[in-house]
Amino acid sequence: MSFISIGKIAQLIKGESSHWINQNKLIKLKFEWQDEYLAVGVGDDKIEIVRNYIANQEEHHKKITVKQEYDKLIKRYGFDIIKH
Repeated sequence: MSFISIGKIAQLIKGESSHWINQNKLIKLKFEWQDEYLAVGVGDDKIEIVRNYIANQEEHHKKITVKQEYDKLIKRYGFDIIKH
């Protein structure tokens, strides 16, 4: 069995999605991902919560910024931040 690192998965998702968005001209400017990302694993029992979060993300971030939410998650769960 072969495993792919989270970093490699993020690289592939970011690269392929950027290419697709730019090739299909979905936005006026060139689309680029930010350099940083946060990857968190969830159990099967939380998948519906994650789907709802994604579906309502735009409305959610009118109330709390991405930075505020990120800081809250780091503090709440004590994540170790690994910078590459």
